[in-house]
Amino acid sequence: MPKWIDCIDLGMQEYKIAWDFQEKTHATVLERRNSKLFSEYFGSLIFCEHPHVYTLGKSGQTNNLLIDENFLAKINATYYRSNRGGDITYHGPGQIVGYPILDLEKMKLGVKGYIQCIEEAIIMTLSDLDIQSTRLKGATGVWLNADMPDVRKICAIGVRVSKAVTMHGFALNVNTDLNYFSYINPCGFQDKGITSIQCERGKEIDLNEIKIKLKKNFRNIFSFEIRTNKSQPDSEIIRK
Repeated sequence: MPKWIDCIDLGMQEYKIAWDFQEKTHATVLERRNSKLFSEYFGSLIFCEHPHVYTLGKSGQTNNLLIDENFLAKINATYYRSNRGGDITYHGPGQIVGYPILDLEKMKLGVKGYIQCIEEAIIMTLSDLDIQSTRLKGATGVWLNADMPDVRKICAIGVRVSKAVTMHGFALNVNTDLNYFSYINPCGFQDKGITSIQCERGKEIDLNEIKIKLKKNFRNIFSFEIRTNKSQPDSEIIRK
């Protein structure tokens, strides 16, 4: 039997509800670690979009959020301190957020190698769209024109690993409103730009098309089967 993970698409979902769902999934992956019935199960890949929200990683600086609570309310955004790594980032409509909850112990993979695998899956997905991207030395995520003055980030990555099981993940800008990044120093950087697939391609992109490509490339990078799971959080899903 091939090793496998399940894929759960939460659609548009409040950040805290998705975070709670990650925690439950993390507990499930740990429970199944030593189960003979789930010996080939390696975790879950959760997709979602979030309403406008800024999240600050545990090593982030609060002064990288450039607006106050009143302005947050004005632009219909919320703010959370997260337990992931990294600094501040933005999530919003038109952005694909991926939360892989994977058992690195069973995968025999270290944290650095895991992050590089996520980056490679994103790079391959962008290549499928004729967008050439790469890594940037000294920074996580996926970048365009990494060695040029107009270097710009298209995908942020911030993870947490507890008991060798991952949480949080990546945020790929597809049809994202990039204006929301002007209210922060994205990932702590003040001298680097932000872009999206829509911006690079000059047209709106079907999110489902990108999710299909992401699943294909995750399957190829990690060498596991991906099964669709229609499970949802207990709380009501927020629809567009």
